[in-house]
Amino acid sequence: MRSLAFGAVLGLAAPPLLVLFLLSGPLSLVGGLGLLLLAGVILAARGLADVQHRRFGTTRWRTVDIYVEPPRFGFAWLRTAVKDPQTWRDLAWVLAQFPLGVGSLVVVVGGWLSAIQFVAAPVLLVLLPKPTSFDPAVLELTGRSGPLTWVLVPVGIGLVLVLPWVARRLVGWQVLLAVGLLERRRQNLEARLAWVTTSRTSAVDASAAELQRIERDLHDGAQARLVSVSMSLGMAEHVIDTNVDSAKVLLAEARADTATALTELRNLVRGIHPPVLADRGLGAAIEALRLTSRLPVDLDLRLERRLKLAVESAAYFVIAESLVNALKHSGAQRIGIRVVDLGERLAIDVSDDGCGGADPARGTGLQGIQRRLSAFDGSLSVSSPLGGPTVLTMELSCGS
Repeated sequence: MRSLAFGAVLGLAAPPLLVLFLLSGPLSLVGGLGLLLLAGVILAARGLADVQHRRFGTTRWRTVDIYVEPPRFGFAWLRTAVKDPQTWRDLAWVLAQFPLGVGSLVVVVGGWLSAIQFVAAPVLLVLLPKPTSFDPAVLELTGRSGPLTWVLVPVGIGLVLVLPWVARRLVGWQVLLAVGLLERRRQNLEARLAWVTTSRTSAVDASAAELQRIERDLHDGAQARLVSVSMSLGMAEHVIDTNVDSAKVLLAEARADTATALTELRNLVRGIHPPVLADRGLGAAIEALRLTSRLPVDLDLRLERRLKLAVESAAYFVIAESLVNALKHSGAQRIGIRVVDLGERLAIDVSDDGCGGADPARGTGLQGIQRRLSAFDGSLSVSSPLGGPTVLTMELSCGS
């Protein structure tokens, strides 16, 4: 019943929108007032359509915009919106929702009222044996005939049994109307293809940047240390016969450089794929991050299985990057991490009680997180008002 009532409320917007739409034509000659009316009608229709999307879940791809991207302001926005076929489909849906939504509610409410009167007809006949100024409709229908009132009782019981099915069927028709007019199949597929192409390009760029980072770290770190080891061993070889003490010093330096090179290589490998992640899984790796964090971290891990290695690696590094960002920039006193395995998707929330103001457009760290997520059909949502708190909401596919 609540769904039918909500559908009727949405449908009641059709008459005023239709009147405003018809007035927008002649009023456009009066200082452009009609254009403002038309823009208002379009925005209202889109708003109602979005409400219907959330109501019935007819939007398949929430990570892309299903309208043609218009300029932000002015007449150019209106021109683009008018040319967008989906605008007219939204308006058509509003007009069609009026008779369907209101009619569905009237049918179901009228059916229940009739069912109640039919079932109660014999009782009403006993209570009101003579005509009054406010006779129930069922008594007027039967003419206060005793046998006829009893005949209506099974009819009322039948209505009680049938009306829930009728209500579900009427709601189903509203769903079909919404899917038929509001679901943007072709636009969704085109936008989805463009989004996937962009995300894959970002993933390739991120992979190339990661390879360059590894090459740079090897060149500036371990390689330099190994060159120093080689030089120290060479010099020790030349002086070992004439100056044993100097040779011992050079050998000690070579050993120290070797140990440093091994440490740098271990750190580099840990940055590529932490051993704890491969050995014990994502939960243990996140626990290791918590133990090494300078700030207290509240964990809420709901992981019942091992995910694919690539998925666990991506999740680990976006959480690690989020922690680094919080430690560097937020001024927080506490951090929260929540990871939930939803089956086909992995949901991650990282929050802090810091100063807020995080902006993905300005933060390279957040952009790196988005690039890493995009390779797994993922998404990043940032809520960071000034004064805090900051909440990063991330999702990525477990099937990639």
